[in-house]
Amino acid sequence: MSKQQKARFTVAAYLSMDRDASEKHEFAFGEIYAMGGASARHVEIVGNIVRELGNQLRQRPCRVYSTDLRLCVDADHRYTYPDVVVVCDEPRFLDDQLDTLLNPDLIVEVLSESTRNYDRGDKFQQYRGIPSFREYLLVDQAKAHVERYSKQQDGTWSLWETDSLDHVVHLESLAVRLPVSEIYLKVAFDQAADPSA
Repeated sequence: MSKQQKARFTVAAYLSMDRDASEKHEFAFGEIYAMGGASARHVEIVGNIVRELGNQLRQRPCRVYSTDLRLCVDADHRYTYPDVVVVCDEPRFLDDQLDTLLNPDLIVEVLSESTRNYDRGDKFQQYRGIPSFREYLLVDQAKAHVERYSKQQDGTWSLWETDSLDHVVHLESLAVRLPVSEIYLKVAFDQAADPSA
């Protein structure tokens, strides 16, 4: 994600611009950031997750959204485009445009070298302010590695992670079991770029 402009914008100006733009933009504290393109691995992983979750949730009221749905993280300060979002209650939207979601249960981000620290740090901190948000899945695209953060009853967050394709991610917020092998189905890793290889 690269910073597009240094000028400060209002939320209204950002939403107007983003809705008319041919490319997506995120908004953080008055600044607008153009979203970069995704690698083939990134797209495959997102597709695998959407397919697997969609299949498992097809008989339930949950909805699975990917990539192009804007998320209102903080109405005054931050808007993002998560890779995957799941909502099990009736979806609530910012306005009648129905393009800015307010109430995610699960958010999934596929990590890249340029976004991994942001996704784990500031972005996750901001996401935790969303009342409905209960689970966060971070998926590495350079190697098999999945992190699941889940909100506990006392408001703290616990971490579970794995590097094994044989493991299963238990998504407690959805009562779903997501095999790591399905997340990485047909994904080819560049062994030369993997320092653990």
